[in-house]
Amino acid sequence: MMRENDGKRLFIVVTGTANLASICALCRRAGVEPVITSNPDALYGADYALLPGVGAFGAALSTLRKTGMDGALAGRVAEGRPTMGICLGMQMLCAASEESPGAQGLGLVPLCVEKFKTAMPLPQLGWNRVEPQDPDGFIKSGWAYFANSYRITVIPEGFGGAFATNGEKFVAALEFGHGYGSPRGYRGRNAPSLLLCQFHPELSGAWGLDLFSRWMGLCGQGRQS
Repeated sequence: MMRENDGKRLFIVVTGTANLASICALCRRAGVEPVITSNPDALYGADYALLPGVGAFGAALSTLRKTGMDGALAGRVAEGRPTMGICLGMQMLCAASEESPGAQGLGLVPLCVEKFKTAMPLPQLGWNRVEPQDPDGFIKSGWAYFANSYRITVIPEGFGGAFATNGEKFVAALEFGHGYGSPRGYRGRNAPSLLLCQFHPELSGAWGLDLFSRWMGLCGQGRQS
């Protein structure tokens, strides 16, 4: 159900591979104005920003570096400006990925992304249960939609997060800021400054909408349990 717009805008990074239509639809359901951008100055100065992701690790990072968006993202995260990454967008913030040997990630999460080591079919496509490491953290338990063949398996020191299982336990989401790491409570926020989701909140029904709305500082839409 569409709510009255609170005047909030979300700047969405152009990576050349993302499915922007579903993310824009999520914004509209939450009452948020989506702004698609490849301008690093606009991205850096935005109140809220999102790095989406569908496609290959190396190619998407090449696009970010050609447009200067890599530096804008790094500056935002360093200063605690609210930033979200989804699926490949989460992986690009890591140091490297087995998907694209030799390609350097943004290095804001000090881990290498690896392919699932499981007999389960890949990519993982469909609903999976998300369970937070800390029940008092921002991420709550619920069902989310995943589409991935690569993942990280540990939550780095200073981060909070959640896990899911696809033949093996893997990291479903990371949160940083407001109780995890530093900076904390950017401009009085009660949500993490950095939220990284291996799943797709825009495809995760009421639970995904609730997560996104709370992160944007709006009233949640209820959650699945």
